[in-house]
Amino acid sequence: MAVKIRLARGGSKKRPYYSVVVADVRAPRDGRFIEKLGTFNPLLAKDNELRVKLDEDRIKHWLAQGAKPTDRVLRLLDGLGLMKREARNNPKKALPGQKAQERLDEKKAKEEEAAEAAKAAAAAPAEEAATEETKAE
Repeated sequence: MAVKIRLARGGSKKRPYYSVVVADVRAPRDGRFIEKLGTFNPLLAKDNELRVKLDEDRIKHWLAQGAKPTDRVLRLLDGLGLMKREARNNPKKALPGQKAQERLDEKKAKEEEAAEAAKAAAAAPAEEAATEETKAE
C-alpha cells in the first residue's frame, strides 16, 4: 500500500488549519487517514512555535516504512531539519503564456511596420525635393 505524509485541511472558510497525516494515496484529501502526525497553522507568524507541531519519532518511523511526503510537508520537514528539500529552478516561470507571447509578437510586427512606413514617408519628401531641384536646373 502506497502511503503519503500530507496535509488534511480543517478549519472554517478563509481560516485554514491543517493536520499532518499519513494516508493512503487513494484516500481523499480530508478523508480517511492512518495516523495524525501533527498540525500546521499557516495563519500564525513564521517564528511562532505553535505554527508547526510534529511528532518527529512517528514521522521518522513512517519515512522508514516508505511513506513519501508531499512537497508542502517536505518544506515543513526541511524547516525542522528532518529532511532536505532541494531548491527548485524554473527559468520559464516568469515568461508569459503562449497567447500572450503571440500578442506581443503581433504588436512588435505592427510597430516595425509602422516604423518602416515612417522611414519611407520621411525619405519620400526628401526624394521629391531632390527630383524637383533637378527639374528646376
